[in-house]
Parts: sequence; structure tokens; C-alpha cells
Amino acid sequence: MEKQILAVANYEKQKYFIEPKFETLPEEIQKELKVICVLTAQKLCCTFLIGFKKEGNIYFEIIKPEQCIDFDDIGAELEIKKIQSENKELLKKLKVWYTIFFTEQGKKLRQQLLQKKEI
Repeated sequence: MEKQILAVANYEKQKYFIEPKFETLPEEIQKELKVICVLTAQKLCCTFLIGFKKEGNIYFEIIKPEQCIDFDDIGAELEIKKIQSENKELLKKLKVWYTIFFTEQGKKLRQQLLQKKEI
């Protein structure tokens, strides 16, 4: 399992989805993710998703409509860079949250913290 989708929005179908296993995220963060996904999908007329790579790094993916021959790939990349720049703190928090709760490294860290608490 290399990549896991966190949230996705589709412009054509006007739909938004957050992976149920990640619904434990605080509500405010979920709202921010929804705004980012929906606005980006609308702006680029595509399917836009945010996800996690195995080690916790966040990735973005743009899926352009099949019939679209004049999709602005450069503009899409610039939009992703803008999201990364404007949402630096949110993305950092997401990475830490994912690392702590969904990686082997986070599991070890939680165990160490619990052991220290017991002492």
C-alpha cells in the first residue's frame, strides 16, 4: 500500500469524498480539506485528490477529463505549488497526524510515550 487517498473532489460530478478511515481528523481540518479539494477541482475542471504516501508525505494528484485536449498542465502544477505555499501549516499538521496514527514509526513513538507515562 504505497499511496492512500485522503480526500477527493470531482468537478464534473460535483462530488466530494473523504476516506472514512481518516474521518477522525478534527472537523476544522476536514472543512479546510474540503474547501481546498472542491475549489481546486472547480478551478481546474478536473478531479483533484490529496493523499498520503507510505511514509506520511502528502501528495496531490490531478486527473483531467478524458475528452479534454487543452488542459493546462502548467497551470495545474502552479495551482498545486500555490496550495502547498498557502497551506504549509495545515499540510505539516496532516503529515504529523498521519505519521503518528498510521505508520510503524508512529506506533513505536506512541508506545514509548505510554511507557514514559507509566513510569
